[in-house]
Amino acid sequence: MTYRIGVDIGGSFTDFAVLDERDNSIRTLKVLSRPDSPGSEITRGLGLLREKFGIEPAEVHYFTHGTTVGVNAVIQRKGVKLALFTTEAFEDVLELARLKIPHIHDLFSRRPEPLISRDRVFAIKERTDGQGRVLQAVDRDSVIAAVEKAKALGCEGIVVAFLHAYRNPSNEVQVREMVAELAPEMLTSCSGEIWPIIREYERTITATINAYVQPKVINYLGAFERALSEMGVPVPPRITKSNGGVMGVEQAKAECVQMILSGTASGVIGAGYIADQCGYDKLLSLDIGGTSADVAVIVEGRPEYGSGEAIGEFQIFIPSVSVTSVGQGGGSLAWIDSLGVLQVGPDSAGSLPGPVCYGRGGQQATVTDAFAACGLLGHGSLGYSAVSVDVEAARRAVALLAKPLAISIEETAETLIQLAISSMYTDTSGLISRFGIDPREFYFLAFGGAGPMMGCYLARGLNMKGVVVPPTPGVLSALGGLVADLKNDFIRTLYRDLNTHSLTEMTEAAAQLKDVAEAWLRREHGVDLPYSLQFSADMRYRGQSFEIDVALNPDWLAQGDLDAISQAFNQQHLKLFGHCDARAAMQIINLRLVISSPTSRPDLIKLPHSNAAVIPQSIVSAWVDGAQRDVLVVRRETLLAGQRFTGPAIVSQDDCTTCIPTGMQVEVDTFGNLVITPLQTNTEEVEHGY
Repeated sequence: MTYRIGVDIGGSFTDFAVLDERDNSIRTLKVLSRPDSPGSEITRGLGLLREKFGIEPAEVHYFTHGTTVGVNAVIQRKGVKLALFTTEAFEDVLELARLKIPHIHDLFSRRPEPLISRDRVFAIKERTDGQGRVLQAVDRDSVIAAVEKAKALGCEGIVVAFLHAYRNPSNEVQVREMVAELAPEMLTSCSGEIWPIIREYERTITATINAYVQPKVINYLGAFERALSEMGVPVPPRITKSNGGVMGVEQAKAECVQMILSGTASGVIGAGYIADQCGYDKLLSLDIGGTSADVAVIVEGRPEYGSGEAIGEFQIFIPSVSVTSVGQGGGSLAWIDSLGVLQVGPDSAGSLPGPVCYGRGGQQATVTDAFAACGLLGHGSLGYSAVSVDVEAARRAVALLAKPLAISIEETAETLIQLAISSMYTDTSGLISRFGIDPREFYFLAFGGAGPMMGCYLARGLNMKGVVVPPTPGVLSALGGLVADLKNDFIRTLYRDLNTHSLTEMTEAAAQLKDVAEAWLRREHGVDLPYSLQFSADMRYRGQSFEIDVALNPDWLAQGDLDAISQAFNQQHLKLFGHCDARAAMQIINLRLVISSPTSRPDLIKLPHSNAAVIPQSIVSAWVDGAQRDVLVVRRETLLAGQRFTGPAIVSQDDCTTCIPTGMQVEVDTFGNLVITPLQTNTEEVEHGY
């Protein structure tokens, strides 16, 4: 067994990263995604790996996979038709939600329609109190009536979310057993098992999203497994999780909400790996694909984590890499509204038909077509020769927009690019404010098929320190899945005042969580593996409505060190909000545990150093920053560490294109990263790569 493979399936391309453990070399590949035929892109990719590199499927001993199938189903509202069974008198939990409007500065903003309409919500006679005691057993007649009504309405699955199920899910489990008897064809999700958190809406919407995508995820993963088996891969796949780890495929089928941000999280983990290996301590990952642009904060190689991430119009409350969607992607469609104003997105051309310049049937101009029309694309094939860029086709598509606007093709294309960048600017600046960071101290790590193409424009607008483009940016998400750790999260709601009595309960809960976590690792992965445990607690001052996550040293729990726990909370509160109150009473709401087992990570290969001038492949004429200019075209594989050149320039490589506008300079660091900074920056300040 020689090879480890990571795969990331996006809307336009499916990316492969292959680690040869004999020499730590990494090979990469892209093929077009096939949403119409799940699994076929895997078959084609493995076939090409065999053809191009001699990599036999039978020699693969580790296979990870990140996908956007779940999140796309939610965003596009293409999940299954569900019924919701709730405790009697709590039927409006999804309608009420949190009584927040999505955009607080828009007085006309409306909350989204629930994924389960009110006519498909049914009351069940049962009751559990806040301490987990069953006050009223499940009334079987009310379950029978609810199942019959759900079937009559054509529901394909059921979500069971009862009051206080985070304390005791026994009534939910009992209803699931009844549904299995009455309607075995219906998949049933219990909120107390999917993610047992306090607060009814948060637990209910998380279970709802799990059930909403579950049949599609099960079918998809089944096709994926069959494709691997047919190609002769001897190991089952592991699926990347929203929390940046990986899990077995059976867990992914049962708890598919855990993989809802699978593909996105893989990219952030890959970015963290590059940051750690290369010594970049302050980065914003910028992952731009065909449909969206995602940004995450990475400090000292570690991504920020959180819960409550937005999935389309909704939030999920499982632990996840903290990623914010900040705009359109390379496939976002351009159009003119009823007032004659040029607009970009949110609809995307996807993989089929894709941008017009891909020649796969697209008719409407995209952001990628705008770059092609400006002359910045088309100087080599894309996606490892999966597509060739038809510049004239892109210009014809942009001309359809230019004519009613009464401006040139180039001006229209550049305006289209500026619109996409301005959308990203608005959302990214909000993210920067939320985390309280100074953009002048941070680089963008630009990756994805369109990240290097658009990253410099966004960084310039935000006055960032610069942009780092890794050696294989187009397949970094696949690489992230390859280096992700085995990882799972566990939670226990306590809801207690922090005192000596609750500390005893915390210690008992911590021991129970530890046992469950260790059993999960043995069950999922079959062997004894090295692992680490990380405890934390959701804490607040008594009277506050929401809590903050506080890291806990296990010794504090074992030794009953109440002062250390209190001090840790006060310090975290001070860090986040600028004040704390050491005399105030505190509460612990949830105790959390993360178990992780490290995956071996290859060391990046260093490039030879050279002071020689860069020899361009060609010099072309392109429209850049409002004028036709001479632009260097440089092949990525010809660059060596220490070489420098200035924009405007284009760096062409097999998996993507990097566009460097005027007023920016490029230096190649030791690991082959392109470090792109404003010209006025003193290059001696760029310490990486020397």
